[in-house]
Amino acid sequence: MPALSVTKALRLDLKLRLALRVAALAALCFAAAACYDLVETDHAARARTDWIADVAAKDLALQLDQDQWIKGPPGVFPDLQRVGPALMAPGLCIAYRAQTGQTLQRLCSGAAPDAGAPRLFGDIYQWLFDADHESARPVILHNEAYGEAVASIARQSVIGESWRQVSRLAAIMAITLLALCVLVYAALADALRPTRAIRAGLERLAAGELSARLAPFDLAELSAIGNVFNHLAARLEMTLAERNALTQRLIAVQDEERLHLARELHDEFGQCLAAISAVAASAGQTARLDCPALVPECQSIARTAARMMDALRSALLRLRPPEIDEVGLAASLEGLVAGWNKNGCGTRFSIQLSGRFNTLPQAFAADLYRIAQEAITNAAKHAQASRVTVCLCMREEEGGQGAEIELTVDDDGRGADAQAKSGLGLLGMRERVAALGGLLYLQAARPHGLALRARIRVPRSIALQQVEEAAP
Repeated sequence: MPALSVTKALRLDLKLRLALRVAALAALCFAAAACYDLVETDHAARARTDWIADVAAKDLALQLDQDQWIKGPPGVFPDLQRVGPALMAPGLCIAYRAQTGQTLQRLCSGAAPDAGAPRLFGDIYQWLFDADHESARPVILHNEAYGEAVASIARQSVIGESWRQVSRLAAIMAITLLALCVLVYAALADALRPTRAIRAGLERLAAGELSARLAPFDLAELSAIGNVFNHLAARLEMTLAERNALTQRLIAVQDEERLHLARELHDEFGQCLAAISAVAASAGQTARLDCPALVPECQSIARTAARMMDALRSALLRLRPPEIDEVGLAASLEGLVAGWNKNGCGTRFSIQLSGRFNTLPQAFAADLYRIAQEAITNAAKHAQASRVTVCLCMREEEGGQGAEIELTVDDDGRGADAQAKSGLGLLGMRERVAALGGLLYLQAARPHGLALRARIRVPRSIALQQVEEAAP
């Protein structure tokens, strides 16, 4: 159960899942772009220091050359002020380093502006790119080196510039990702809208509406699914129709055999019991005159024959229901319930009727009677219930397009475990309900008991006939 709960919790909408995947790919692309921007920022900083060092070295070489060919007192060397103002930027330093390695002059600009870069970002940048890099260019005059010009940019300035670039890109990335997710989700929702029709069709098919069909779709994949769905629904509808026809034929054969068996029992076994009862009565009269000691035995035979006759009548009633076309379905069911109440089995039976059943065809009404009879028998024999209630209701659908009959048999007995295993009774009820195009449900009652519900659509011709008869 915990694993199943986790699986259900992690189940995502297809549109959301695809949108998140697209967003993840876009985020990877933006991350790659951010890394490329960092590399380019470092390369730009190094190229800038190389260029500044090169310019400073050329100016220092020019100063040395001027001191040699201009007459007069020697000028100040090195003089970085000549080139410094044109090259200076926040955080930049230029210097002249003699051949001995001693720095003779150093010129630095003001402190680099605070870009608010996080310390973690600074540490990572320093670890990756070594922001303390400096560029050195030799000062050469007439192929002779006179020291070197050195240029460097303060670490805070380089890290601050990189952070400004990355933070700007991050803001653009966040806005772009949000817009991308919304657009992708909307596009997917529009493209996958036909799946709602597919789901509705599957729900109709699961509910037993085998006439459900799907319209063609624009997408080739969904159209292929629709074609398979329609083919499957048509095959199921044809298979169910063939099965219902076979079931109706089997039920008809079963009813004919029951009728034949009832005739045989009535004609043969019933006559034998009647003869035994007559012989026992005659023997009892003779015994009173000639042998009074045999009177109790004759009475016992008569009582046994009477009990057997009652059992035979009950069996004949179950094998051959009353003529429904003569007394009607409602009266037949009321008689069935009254008969069970007379048996004295400790269970109280009641019936509730709602609707007009007098226009139902005999075969249709007989099937309803058989279903109710089998349900009552199961409840009486297996549920060990103190109360069994039979409800038969006919409801007309909106617009007068048809009607539906609902048969309910509920009890307060042991529940579904006993009755579901009661043998062929439940199977026979399912077959009869399916042959009528209906559905059979078993629902557990609270705190105990079982409710058997059968929903059957009335043929439209019968429903229209009822509406015409009810019209003034």
